[in-house]
Amino acid sequence: MESARTEQLSDASDITVEAVERALHQLYYDPDMAQKNMAQKWLTQAQASPQAWHFCWALLGPDKVPEIQFFGASTLHTKISRHWADLPAEQHESLRSQLIAKVGHFSSGPKMVLTRLCVALASLVLQTIPDTWPNALSDLLRTFQTGEGITGANGQARCVALLELFAVLPEELQSSRIPAGRRAQLRSTLAGQWSSVCPLLRQLLRQTDSPCQVKERVLRCLASWLLLDVALGESEGLLEDSFATLTEPELFDTAVETIVSAISQPDCQRFTGSLLKMVPQILGLQDQLRKAVEAGDMETSHGICRIAVALGETHCRTLLEQVDHWQAFQALVNMILSCTGIPGHYPVDETSSSLTLTFWYTLQDDIMSLDMEKQTLYLQVYRPVYFQLVEILLQKARFPTEQDYATWSADDKEQFRTYRVDISDTLMYVYELLGPELLRSLYEKLGRLLTDTALTPSWQDIETLLFGFQSIAETVDVSYSDVIPGLIGLIPLITPGNIQLAETIMFTIGSLAEWLADHPIMLGSVVPVVLRGLSNPELSVSCVSALKRICRECRHDLHSHADDIITASQDVLVKRLHKSTQCMWLMQALGFLLSAQPGEALLRRLLSLVSPHIQRLEGLADQSPDASTKTAIIHTLGLLSSLFATLDTSRPGSQGPEAVRTAPSQPNTNPVVGVLQQVFPLIQKVLSKWLSDPEVVEAVCAVFEKSLKTLIHEFAPLVAQLCELIGQMYSAYPQASALDLTRQLVHIFACEREYFPPIKALLELITSITMAIFQHGSRDHPDVVDSFMQLHAQVLKRKPDLYLSGSPDIKVVFYCGILSFKFPETPTVKSTCLLFTELISHCEDIPAVSEVLQEDGQLLLQTLLEAIGGQAPRSLTEHFAELLFSLSRHCRSLLTVGLREALLPPGFPSIHVSMEQKDQFCQQVLREQLNKRRMREIVKEFSLLCRGLQGTEYATDC
Repeated sequence: MESARTEQLSDASDITVEAVERALHQLYYDPDMAQKNMAQKWLTQAQASPQAWHFCWALLGPDKVPEIQFFGASTLHTKISRHWADLPAEQHESLRSQLIAKVGHFSSGPKMVLTRLCVALASLVLQTIPDTWPNALSDLLRTFQTGEGITGANGQARCVALLELFAVLPEELQSSRIPAGRRAQLRSTLAGQWSSVCPLLRQLLRQTDSPCQVKERVLRCLASWLLLDVALGESEGLLEDSFATLTEPELFDTAVETIVSAISQPDCQRFTGSLLKMVPQILGLQDQLRKAVEAGDMETSHGICRIAVALGETHCRTLLEQVDHWQAFQALVNMILSCTGIPGHYPVDETSSSLTLTFWYTLQDDIMSLDMEKQTLYLQVYRPVYFQLVEILLQKARFPTEQDYATWSADDKEQFRTYRVDISDTLMYVYELLGPELLRSLYEKLGRLLTDTALTPSWQDIETLLFGFQSIAETVDVSYSDVIPGLIGLIPLITPGNIQLAETIMFTIGSLAEWLADHPIMLGSVVPVVLRGLSNPELSVSCVSALKRICRECRHDLHSHADDIITASQDVLVKRLHKSTQCMWLMQALGFLLSAQPGEALLRRLLSLVSPHIQRLEGLADQSPDASTKTAIIHTLGLLSSLFATLDTSRPGSQGPEAVRTAPSQPNTNPVVGVLQQVFPLIQKVLSKWLSDPEVVEAVCAVFEKSLKTLIHEFAPLVAQLCELIGQMYSAYPQASALDLTRQLVHIFACEREYFPPIKALLELITSITMAIFQHGSRDHPDVVDSFMQLHAQVLKRKPDLYLSGSPDIKVVFYCGILSFKFPETPTVKSTCLLFTELISHCEDIPAVSEVLQEDGQLLLQTLLEAIGGQAPRSLTEHFAELLFSLSRHCRSLLTVGLREALLPPGFPSIHVSMEQKDQFCQQVLREQLNKRRMREIVKEFSLLCRGLQGTEYATDC
């Protein structure tokens, strides 16, 4: 029976009411998802069929269940919105009458059916106004008010139905598939009829006997029509009445949404008078706000806060320009300030203060953008307000008591953490307005707390002031501040008996690392503080982060502290007190520190640091492979790679990782090279048991890649060994990390005759192995293919003459690239484009490239056009254009003949493009040899045509 039903559903020619009902039953109740999907597909076909104009009415019968009635109403909407042209014009009036009658019939419910019918009627209005039904809104008003043509619905039910219709009408305009020109016409037409709708809405809202259901729909109507940019001046009275409904608890939420929606319309800026009238209305809510705060009514305080912020944030500049009304706007600002300072801890006791933070950015920006005269006036008015704001923000950032904090949920703690980050950003921004005076104020308060014996400050008082300092110093240059030395002097006076306070001390020290680099004499005050915290796992992130920043910025001034730092760090590393990520940070910090050590001290301290980890690796190499051993090996290798990533002894200052330095003239071996030579046999021993484990191999590659990027040419003594090791790893288990490491070798040693031969041999081996992967199914290795394309692109860029010898074979690379073009992964296709772009640029100086392009350049063009035509993601269009541009510049003859030939087959590369459009594309491409940007535009336009997206909104998304 089930298969028979499925067969029947799959036959779209037999569309009856009974068949639709069976399909709906299957959609709603069949547990088999395959059957549900089949039913869904069939119902979609049924809605598109001509029969749908008839069966939809039967599905709306009073004997049907709401789910079937809803589908009937949805079908009616689908037919009107998408198949209107199929309905003969002489049937339009009959359809209108039937639909209005059905809306009236369902005016008492079910709600979901009524709403869907109203959406269908709204769609009908949009299809016929203003041409064939110019008086649609006034006719509907009269019909629902008088009940003409509507049976079985009382006045209140008709009123509800009419309001539902008016609410969904603008929403349907927003969501329907209507051309932009027609949409603008309809928007203007509907907005012009607001004057006939608004009085009714106001009448219903002001009537004391209007049911709550009616008033709620009136508010929703107003919010909906505001989407049409109706003039705020025409809505003043209705909006004023909406404020009155804020005292009715059942309507409060809807009223807030409506008022916020009205205020937030950018077009309201044209109606300055209306906005000014709104200010006292919002100020009038302060008593209600105060009572809500006192009663702990977070919903009410949140809603009122939203309204105040909406006006202040959206129209700040407009209201500031009205200098004659500055006092009213200042009162609004003070109201928002009180919202920021609502008592209690966010988010446990209040949820409103976070809403206000963006307003303070807006107000500051708008003041600073005014002309000098107004700016001077407002700075006098608002600088004191911003100092108040800082006090309030620091109070809001204050931690609760430890007892209370322990009762908070994990989610509450996370929200509070995020909230403090937002406050930190705000304080940083406010500093631009208040300047050094702000830091001085914070310093004086902190100094008083720590030095006045008559005071007994809580840890929260100290923490919040440090938090203020750290927020500003994190991103603002405080080098000229005269209070930082005093702050550094105060830090050792703080007893960090609480984890939150200790963390903030560490973050504050870290934020001052650049200042400490300019004032190294102060390092003695803070380095011991950081090292004491290093042994506390709870301070892992903050403490290790602070140490890393100090070692990076102050490395040349840490000689006297180096042994202490290394000893403390080694101790926590050996004891494994920190998580793996923080251990890596710590090794990076030590790399920065050692970079600035003199020769003998560097070697001594480096050996002292790495010896325990080498010994641990030796022990792990002898253990039988299991999960815990693997984790320990990866961790230990990670420590070494993190250390080598930052241990750069070549010169002071920073050096980009991709820079290719000239080979050193001194033969002295870099200490890091010495360590690597010592570790090399050990790594080979580890790999003897783990050669086929991708994670261990990746960790091994990371050690050498980080070292290589740091050492550059000084890595030379290890090149031959490393090439042999990479060959072993790639032969056992081809993976991207080995290819990326090889690419670094090519990048650095491409011009070194002495060291390049083993790299050349490695390239030949890698190319041979990768070719085998392509032959046996490369789709399972997109990352390997991606890195292989990048590797040969690098060879072509740095060492193109390598292909003159015929080994590695450029033809192999070419055909692998053709296959890579068909990969679904975006990074792989992108790398393939880069390879071919580079390859084509050598068609004149590498005979093998010229030969393969002569033989199979047409295949490349065809593959490229398939990708442009829709086989590859649109985000790659720019890279396809680069490749075409390279062909146009370097392989003119191939492109001239091959492009037209490739586009000759009908339907290629897409059924959406005609022969004329393909011919135009050819002409445009062949004309373009100089302007790369223009080539991108040409390819993008053709790609959109091929995908059937030109002229659609989706075409703008990429």
